[in-house]
Amino acid sequence: MSSEDVEADFGPFVDGVERADAGDLTDETIVRRRVDRPQGGWRGAVFSASRGLLNPGVGPEEHAQRDQVRRIRRPLGSAHQIGITSINGGVGKTTVAACVGLVLAEHRGDRVVALDAGQNAGTLADRLTGDTSRTVRDMLGEIGSLNSLADVSRFTSLAGRLQVLASEQDPAMTEGITREEYESVCEVLRRFYNVVITDSGSGLVHAAVEGTLALAHSLVIVGSPTADGAGRVSKTLDWLLQRGPAERVADAVLVLTCDRASKHVDTERVRRHFEARCRAVVEVPFDPHLATGAQIDMNRIRPATHDAFRAIAAHLADRFDATPVGVGAEMVGVDPS
Repeated sequence: MSSEDVEADFGPFVDGVERADAGDLTDETIVRRRVDRPQGGWRGAVFSASRGLLNPGVGPEEHAQRDQVRRIRRPLGSAHQIGITSINGGVGKTTVAACVGLVLAEHRGDRVVALDAGQNAGTLADRLTGDTSRTVRDMLGEIGSLNSLADVSRFTSLAGRLQVLASEQDPAMTEGITREEYESVCEVLRRFYNVVITDSGSGLVHAAVEGTLALAHSLVIVGSPTADGAGRVSKTLDWLLQRGPAERVADAVLVLTCDRASKHVDTERVRRHFEARCRAVVEVPFDPHLATGAQIDMNRIRPATHDAFRAIAAHLADRFDATPVGVGAEMVGVDPS
């Protein structure tokens, strides 16, 4: 007797029991959904103390954090270069490059590398790994023979999941790398890494900085919310407008590091001014751990500081293109060796 005959004779019930079919066995009907439990704050404390009996739900701040992580994990179809620059030193540019790199590497499952292109013995590797035994200058010496990720990794050090390529450390090499050398290094890095972050060094007219601005898909400008700092950031934006499309400046992410913030400066007015000129403005609060200048441990920075760097990373990931580019060994993340 067919199922149609059964239904015709008995309807949807057989011996008083509701008849079931294969359509009832779906993940929606048989998988128990995990309770959306809060992870932190008073909500997480209540959930843990009650052993899950009391669930106040996820709060708005945690929802926002989860949304940022979701954005950070946006798929990438081809390598994405991020240039981090400032018109002057001492505003926390290297700290921003280091922490943004750590956040991206922490939440993404692909390869992220941070390159120090500073011209005067940059400190990116010092802040991340403390290892400057191999530098970008060493890598340039063997650039023609780098055919695998293993080859490239000989010149990098590791901070968590973030690969770090140190700048030239010899004080006598005051000129740093040229634009052509920088572009050659980036060409290799793009073959084996999904995200390439460049700490470009201070100023805007150095050769490597020109290369950073030319190759970057996303641009981060770092400044401070002080009278002189805001003026320098504004000059930076004007300089970029004179040398490139207005869309490039409008799409930049501006980071205001508040180490030197003063109650006598109207920070909110500074922020509104730059929000009209850039895609996003993020303030990084003063953090005692970062202020030491020592090697960075993300577990030791304040939650508000971590939130700021997560916000920067999310804004940058919003521009990640998931469209695949290239085939075979040219695909990002594919090691041809």
